Amino acid sequence: MGKTIAIIPARGGSKRLPNKNVKPICGIPLLAYSIKYALSNSHIVDEVYVSSDSENIKIIAQQYGAKITHRPESLSGDSEPTVTALKHVLENIEDIETVILLQPTNPLRPKSLLKDAFNVFKTDTRKSLFTVSSDIRKLGKIIDGKYQPFNYKIGQRSQDLDPLYFENGLLYITQAELIKENIIFNESSIPFIVNHKFAAIDIDTQDDFDYAEYILKHYNEN
Repeated sequence: MGKTIAIIPARGGSKRLPNKNVKPICGIPLLAYSIKYALSNSHIVDEVYVSSDSENIKIIAQQYGAKITHRPESLSGDSEPTVTALKHVLENIEDIETVILLQPTNPLRPKSLLKDAFNVFKTDTRKSLFTVSSDIRKLGKIIDGKYQPFNYKIGQRSQDLDPLYFENGLLYITQAELIKENIIFNESSIPFIVNHKFAAIDIDTQDDFDYAEYILKHYNEN
């Protein structure tokens, strides 16, 4: 049986929030939260890899216990999909069965999330899993200056809505063979529902960063 590894892709460039992956949140670099989370699940994760083009990121990653894969410049552009970074890691490591993708921009995760999700993944025949959260807001579109309800009828009560779900980015679990086919997850994947305040945190701007820091300081229960 092959190994299960966690991969954390962390580019050095970030236009909206410069150096966000190494920016301290409550005194710890943002990247380190995902590394520490993976290492805390050593009963599942055999090795933790950070894929990066940044020497600074690689130094910090090693300080927190991760192994390093240098991501070439050709795979580090703004438009480059995450799956290419994962494939690059797999090309340099042998005997990998399962990949757990942890995005550094989602630093806070419930403690039991990986254990619970991995148990579901291992007992299912599908080859990948991703986390989602429910959204019961009244959503609509504006077309030609007119509002058109999308998931409800005007006058319908919120509590009577069928929930929609959004991909929250907390974690992805994928068989290595699927990643080699350029797939992390698809319509056939397991949607693992996580309704937790941490699911609303995805850091891309300074406001996102400030919100994450507030949540970490005041509501870090699991």
